[in-house]
Amino acid sequence: MNKILEVKNISKLYQNKDGEILALKNVTFRLNKGEFVSIIGPSGCGKSTLLSIISGLEEKTEGEIYIEGDKVEGICNKIGYMLQRDCLLEWKTIYSNVLFGLEVQNKKSQENIEYVEKLLKKYNLYEFKDKYPSELSGGMRQRAALIRTLAVKPKILLLDEAFSALDYQTRIMVTNDIYSILRKENITALIVTHDISEAISMSDRILVLSKRPGMIKDIHKIDFEIERKNSNEL
Repeated sequence: MNKILEVKNISKLYQNKDGEILALKNVTFRLNKGEFVSIIGPSGCGKSTLLSIISGLEEKTEGEIYIEGDKVEGICNKIGYMLQRDCLLEWKTIYSNVLFGLEVQNKKSQENIEYVEKLLKKYNLYEFKDKYPSELSGGMRQRAALIRTLAVKPKILLLDEAFSALDYQTRIMVTNDIYSILRKENITALIVTHDISEAISMSDRILVLSKRPGMIKDIHKIDFEIERKNSNEL
């Protein structure tokens, strides 16, 4: 596999009224093209902080980040980010929502619009394109949010507990749905989750962070066919 993301010795130190808090310490790993990697660990270990640093939304204290061999600082348009909530704009139609990222990045070309429409049709949302988010189910909203993220054609997709707002049964269905879409579109993904079954069912590798300060404690390579079968039987 070709290495697409390299995280080297990332540390994050916060200052507060009580002194300093070391959230992350010397976190180092790589992400290969087309690979799914999940990050798990106890609450407060810095999982979401790590994704925010990789996305450029938060500054690191130490360390370096490389994407396709190039050192990056700050926000990089090669990265797409899905948060815990779908963040769809309630006053815009689904069609307007999925085009919003292209508008922000000034990439609303005919080619990209046709790509979005293709995704809407492929994943059964085209007939709902003139509806508003409040008229869609939670799973459909997540699909719309994913298509909005994919519209800008990111090299890497970061998902931060992207399914946690859904009820358990819907979450299982949506997880499988989103997983299928990402695999079909050959997206490279880095996923933060508290759900071990979800991590096993979606991942090629799982990174385990220690309690704060978050450090890489273990890296587990998943025997994809065996583990996914076992997870689905739970």
